[in-house]
Amino acid sequence: MDGSGKTLRRGRWRFFRHDAGLEAGAPPWLYVLLFVAALSLGQWSMAALHATVMWPANAVLLAAVLQLPRDKARAVLIGCVLINLGSNIVRGDTPLFVFANAGLNLLQVAVATLLARRLCGAALDMRRPKRLFRFAVGAAIPAVALTTVLSGLIVLLVRPMPLEVLNFRLHHLFDMELLAMMIVTPALLLVARRHRFHHDAQASRVEVGVLVGLMCAAALWAFGQTTAPILFIIFPPLILLAFRLSPPWTAGAVGLISVIAVGATLIGSGPVVLTRLSQDPALASIPAVMRQMNVLHLFLLTVMATALPITTLSTERRRLFARLHDRTETALAALQRAEKADAAKSRFLAMMSHEMRTPLTGITGYADLLSRHPELDAEGRRQVEAVHQCGEAMLRLIEDLLEVSSGGGEVVSKPVDMRALVDEAVRPAREWATIRGLDFVVDYLPGAEGAALTDGRRLRQILHHLGSNAVKFTGRGGVRIQVERRDDRLRFEIHDTGCGMTEDVLAGVFSLFEQADATTRRAHEGAGVGLALAKTHIDRMGGAVWVESAPAMGTTFTVEIPAPAVEVAATPDALPVQDRRMRVLIVDDHPSNRDLMRIMLEAADCETAEACDGREAVDAVRAGAFDLVLMDVRMPVMDGVAATRAIRALEGPAAEIAVLAVTAEAMPEDVARCLTAGMDAHLAKPITQAKLYAAMDQAMDAAEHRVDDVRAA
Repeated sequence: MDGSGKTLRRGRWRFFRHDAGLEAGAPPWLYVLLFVAALSLGQWSMAALHATVMWPANAVLLAAVLQLPRDKARAVLIGCVLINLGSNIVRGDTPLFVFANAGLNLLQVAVATLLARRLCGAALDMRRPKRLFRFAVGAAIPAVALTTVLSGLIVLLVRPMPLEVLNFRLHHLFDMELLAMMIVTPALLLVARRHRFHHDAQASRVEVGVLVGLMCAAALWAFGQTTAPILFIIFPPLILLAFRLSPPWTAGAVGLISVIAVGATLIGSGPVVLTRLSQDPALASIPAVMRQMNVLHLFLLTVMATALPITTLSTERRRLFARLHDRTETALAALQRAEKADAAKSRFLAMMSHEMRTPLTGITGYADLLSRHPELDAEGRRQVEAVHQCGEAMLRLIEDLLEVSSGGGEVVSKPVDMRALVDEAVRPAREWATIRGLDFVVDYLPGAEGAALTDGRRLRQILHHLGSNAVKFTGRGGVRIQVERRDDRLRFEIHDTGCGMTEDVLAGVFSLFEQADATTRRAHEGAGVGLALAKTHIDRMGGAVWVESAPAMGTTFTVEIPAPAVEVAATPDALPVQDRRMRVLIVDDHPSNRDLMRIMLEAADCETAEACDGREAVDAVRAGAFDLVLMDVRMPVMDGVAATRAIRALEGPAAEIAVLAVTAEAMPEDVARCLTAGMDAHLAKPITQAKLYAAMDQAMDAAEHRVDDVRAA
């Protein structure tokens, strides 16, 4: 793109436009008619008024060569040169001036064409002030200056005259030809490409008429009188028109002002004729109106230099605003698509969480029950334990993926017992290390034990993943975890004697799905999620983590998190669930889940009843006296959230019953939705006896506090 863009800005040395360019603008015969009209106007002006203000013929021919394709441009060029020769003969010029005049006009057009192609690009797009400036300074002025100098040399050789008179006539020749080339050529090029400005129109047809009429009125007023030099009155409406209309309209307005100004000046009207002329005997033979033309030339050049840059800048500004608007609309549409995709992803995650947890409930739950069966022999117990561990590993992978996808929710800091939390977090890693014959040690430095204020769920996952990762990559030796308190922060160092890591592996150790060995021959299992999730939790908690490792030298992960020490008041031990003789209503649409929870509750000596959906649950609570409801969430007929709201709307003690959500919907927003609906606690599937009993205790305590708060209010 850069190369092509540079080619557009700095074209090659070529005369005709490229054949691949799109044809636009006036047909060839119209350029010929304009050339004939320009020649006729110039000759009439010289014959009738003895003065020529502009010579637009060369400017028309230049526009034709720049705009038309090769064959048509060549035909127009040849035809106009022949017409020029014929007009010179009709005018009665000498043979030398017949051919010299036509040759100089052709040379001026050729030089301006080559320079314009080279400096302004093949497209000759005059919509930008930079292009106009390049055309004026790089093409028009050099071409006109060259032919003016050559004209002076021919005059000196053929018809000697005083230097003052020659200087004036050459100055006048340069001014009138440059003026025409600066006004007529850009105007014709802009009009030829008016289709490019179709979407840039800002004014209505009525406004166009009003602006053009106002500008014409100002021009007629300024040049229709000879009492005051009020040329400045033209600029306010001209600038307003340049701001509101497109470049073709502005170019036409400049041309209209030029016609009014030139016509009025030639007939002796307007402020130009008020110009005071110096008394110069050497210029006495030159008509006064010719000497006053310098002022008109300067005025028209000022009009052009004011109007065209303003209109091109304003058009470009409108185009940029339109482009910005389009890109903003595109960005907003992309944002809406991203939001819809994110919402779809959230729905997908919630659905997958539910659908995968539901069968895992039967796998891990029944495996947990079978492992407690007294008649199970050692081999059977080993096999059941293998099933249980595989189910737990699958559950951890699901939870890790969901956690990474959802971001983990908000950080919730609560007092937690550090020894209990660390022991629970590293228990799977410790068991795995024992199976592999590795040492696994946890050291607590003085002050590290006791309660700390932190997000226990996140810290538990951090230590679990770092401990499991250390065991996974250690073949011999062992793993040592050191817990240390430093003021209000806790430091955990997880050191292993494993294979270590290279610098390349260290660079991406916390990247999602990054694995040290991703080949099909790799010796270590894992999806590359654990360390990325641990890093996410550490960052969300305001902590830091760094790694020290070398190949064959082991690895040390160091984690620091804010965790101020707190004092926790001692509470009396809760009465075991097994001694409460509770009546529990099990609500679940899956028979296997109801059967699993019934077996677990019967082991705790609880009396159970079952319901298949939320409506049956509400009817059962209304009819019978239960202590606790184990409520699934996603069920037919009536879901668990609606059923809980209906239970809370009942009259009497039934509305105060404890409700525990036992569901496969385990996203943070799902937990919040259950608690908002009136449930007292949340237990995510799959479940084990220990988890179920602990969640039941939590629900009963929460329900007791809820009832006390309601009665106190």
